[in-house]
Amino acid sequence: MTRRSHRMQKPRHVLSGSALTLVLTLLVAGAVADQGWGFSAIALGVAALAIGGLHLIFPQGPLFALGVANGLAVYVCLYAVLGRAAFPLALDWARPLGFLLPVASFVAACWLRRRALLRLAEGLVPPDLEHLPRFARWLLFTAVVGVMSLATPINRLPPFEQSVALLTAMAVISGISAAAVRDVVRLLIDIAAILQTVTARLAHLAVPIATYISIFALLSVVFGCFYRIADGLSQVPLFIQLNQPARLDFSDALHFSVVTLATVGYGDIQPIDDGIRLLAAIQMLSGQLLLLFGFAEIMRSTPALLHEVASSRAGLASREPEPGRAASPTVTRREVAGE
Repeated sequence: MTRRSHRMQKPRHVLSGSALTLVLTLLVAGAVADQGWGFSAIALGVAALAIGGLHLIFPQGPLFALGVANGLAVYVCLYAVLGRAAFPLALDWARPLGFLLPVASFVAACWLRRRALLRLAEGLVPPDLEHLPRFARWLLFTAVVGVMSLATPINRLPPFEQSVALLTAMAVISGISAAAVRDVVRLLIDIAAILQTVTARLAHLAVPIATYISIFALLSVVFGCFYRIADGLSQVPLFIQLNQPARLDFSDALHFSVVTLATVGYGDIQPIDDGIRLLAAIQMLSGQLLLLFGFAEIMRSTPALLHEVASSRAGLASREPEPGRAASPTVTRREVAGE
């Protein structure tokens, strides 16, 4: 198969992968807008650079795109939080440049090693744990840079010196990301393959999940009605809100019912009547029994899931290429892209 034909992806999978990445990146960019809308715009631009660059090299199925988008989202969050903690006075021009360096370095390394990485992406290999120690080693090196940035008194330096320290730290991380490119790509491929298996498993769990949600909603509504009717028929309020006796409307009663059934216990609404407390205790017990029901249904579906996984692995083994014979890129691309 030629490189040109390899790059011809089905529009549906390309669009779904790109849309999934865009939605997640927009969500994270909106969340870090407290750093300034300029930083959010730069985060979107860097994500577009990374996704566009990787799209030219690897099969861009929705599950592979999800792994890339997840990695970018985590990187944005860590950079926003740790960057402000370790380099609070860094100049405005240094922050986007420091953010760009590791991503640009990783994409450039992927491009320079694209042929070897493309063969890795096309290789018919199931997920394994052999490469994880190497990936953990690179992750440890990156963590050391972050810890040193937080442990040393860099945040007491003047703004220009903090900017230089920020760019130096990100340049070191850029070198680490470029050196670890093969292990990172292999991890992304493994994540895509595992997500494909998990997606197939969810089909067996659709009925138990739907049943659990239905019963949870039923119990929430029924007990919410009990709370509202009991409070409405009582001569005195049976609940307190904001440390004051208060009557519940239906939305408040439904909120209290959901919180009680989930055993979250926000404490914003509290019962002060013994009968209501007993009713809430019964609802909490019902919630625990419902949780056990859901767990039992999942465990009952486990033998079928294990059989499916075993069959999938047997199919992979039967499709492994003979010694000296190249693997089929068509089959493998579907495995990696989640088609």
